[in-house]
Amino acid sequence: MSEVAATAAAAAEHAPAGDFNVGEHIMHHILDANYIELPFSSYRIQLPHIVIAGYDFSITRNVVMMWIASAILLALFISAARRTRKAAVPSGMPNALEAMVVYVRDEIARKTIDPHYADRYVGYLLTAFFFILACNLLGMIPGMSTPTSSISVTATLAGFTFVISQAGGIRNYGVLGHFKNLVPHGLPWYILPIILVVEIISTLARPFALAIRLFANMTAGHVVIVSLISLVFLLKSVWVGVGMSVPFSLFVYALEILVAFLQAFIFTMLSSLFIGLAVHPSH
Repeated sequence: MSEVAATAAAAAEHAPAGDFNVGEHIMHHILDANYIELPFSSYRIQLPHIVIAGYDFSITRNVVMMWIASAILLALFISAARRTRKAAVPSGMPNALEAMVVYVRDEIARKTIDPHYADRYVGYLLTAFFFILACNLLGMIPGMSTPTSSISVTATLAGFTFVISQAGGIRNYGVLGHFKNLVPHGLPWYILPIILVVEIISTLARPFALAIRLFANMTAGHVVIVSLISLVFLLKSVWVGVGMSVPFSLFVYALEILVAFLQAFIFTMLSSLFIGLAVHPSH
């Protein structure tokens, strides 16, 4: 059963008689929590609350979803590797995974990073692509949540890209050489301070843009779906649900599957581009 049906059932459960708060229901659906709700029921699995030396290390729903995504990816790739050893020509899932791996390596990494350095970063780019894709798709399953709709998760992923790109530039050119590459060569000396400030701001803005883009796109689809379903309870009309809410929600749900792949691709492409700008500047 689709996430649309699960959302409708949850809305009916949390809506008091004669009073339905749309905003509260939307926030309940998209925010992280310390429990996991079983779909089509009122049962909740409470997650452990852990505090060590005054710091909160509690396990939340998004943390569990990331563990599940990692476990699924490990199982898929270990299984694909074993099947590939036994078969001369991979087919089925191993073939699909190999096609995506080759695409990320040849069409993203090697075309946006200098060919001499590209293969150094393919491992990170593949990890980011498949992890984001798995997290995005998990959110389409009833009872699950989307870790990439949390700004803390997307900011951490963008932070990895930032650190790896800067480390790559320093590795190739040294600390001073890397920061000298921020400024285009051949400019008059009197505008160098202004250009340097602009380039530093631009460099720091890149991970911010990565984090916000992924977070906003993955959150927006869920907000639209919940909002459309909420119209049924807000207007108290079955015909609204049959004629508008459910059909449009199913359309957005199908679109979200495409968005899940697209956002994983965009994050990987931009990460590769930013790494390429650092390790092989064009000026």
